[in-house]
Amino acid sequence: MSTDTSTWGEIQGQTITFPMVVPDLDAATLMFTVPLAAAQRLLPGSDFEVIDIGGESAQLVIALVDYIDNPWGDYLEINLGFLARPAGAPDDVVGSFIYRMPVDQEFTCEAGNKVMGFPKTVEDLSRTEAGGRTTFAMAVDGEIELSVSFPTVDGSGERAPVESISYSYLDGRPFATPLTLDLGTAVIDPADVAITLGSGVVADELRSLGLPKAPDMVAWGTGLSGTFLEGRPLTP
Repeated sequence: MSTDTSTWGEIQGQTITFPMVVPDLDAATLMFTVPLAAAQRLLPGSDFEVIDIGGESAQLVIALVDYIDNPWGDYLEINLGFLARPAGAPDDVVGSFIYRMPVDQEFTCEAGNKVMGFPKTVEDLSRTEAGGRTTFAMAVDGEIELSVSFPTVDGSGERAPVESISYSYLDGRPFATPLTLDLGTAVIDPADVAITLGSGVVADELRSLGLPKAPDMVAWGTGLSGTFLEGRPLTP
C-alpha cells in the first residue's frame, strides 16, 4: 500500500489526514454463514454484490471494536457487514460492505459519514467485563437490542495483519477505502458465544439472517492496530 501523506480537510476544526494510523484497539471478529438472498437485501443500491461463498450462502462479519487510541476518538464501534465486491467484478476481488456501523461518539460518526461514506450512527454502546466474560452491547431507550458475550481470554498474543477494501457509498457514489487491520489470533469456541437480540431494526435485520446462532469462527485480540488509506470513488 502507498503511504504518501495527504490532507482531506477539516471536521469540527480537526484536520483529517491519511494514512490514518490507529495505534491501539481491541476487537472481536465473528463470522457467520447466512442466506445469500437475505444478505443482498440489506445492501443499499445495486453497485455491490454480496459474495456467494457456496450453496447460495454469504458470510456475515460482525466486528466488535474498542478503539483505545484512534485519531478520531476513543470510542466503541459495532460493524455489521458482508464479504462483497463491486457488481460484475472478477471473482478474485474480495472486500467488505458494512451496512451498519453504530458508534458511541459524535466526531467519529461525522467523520466516517463525510470522509469514507461509512454508515455510522451514534448509539448507546457498552463494553463490560464481568463473571469471566466480555460483553459488547447496543441499547435503545435503555433496552438491549443487541448483545454479544464471550469468555474473557488473553488477546495479547500474535496478530495477523489483513489488507482489505471497505466498500460504501459517499455522496451517492460507490466508494472504496483500502485498509490494513490486525486480526486477533486468540480463538474462542463458538459454542461459548451468547448472542441476544431484543427489539428494533438491527435486531430484526439479524433475525432475517438467521441469528441468533453460534458463529462459524470467533477471533479476539487486544493491543491491535490498523491503517486506513484515503478512499476513492469507483465511478467517475
